[in-house]
Amino acid sequence: MGLVSGLLLLPLAPVRGTAWIADHLLAEARRQAHDPRAVQARLAALNRALDEGAIDEAAFEREEERLLTLLERPARPTGRTTTTSTHPAQGRRT
Repeated sequence: MGLVSGLLLLPLAPVRGTAWIADHLLAEARRQAHDPRAVQARLAALNRALDEGAIDEAAFEREEERLLTLLERPARPTGRTTTTSTHPAQGRRT
């Protein structure tokens, strides 16, 4: 970026910074929403709420279906690279 274009785009720096922060917050929220431990904890809380009578059966089934879908469907990629681990027995020829 040249000096002139840098000076011309300087007023947009706060907007670009805000957009960058918003993008990272959204990616983190998606990651946390699809974390299997968090989803399982929400399922446990949902079961407790049903047992205590805080929600009815229809609301329980709707939310349970949504949470189970989150567990089955992987999160959308955020553009970050992740490492995957394989089982030690995989990849070996016997």
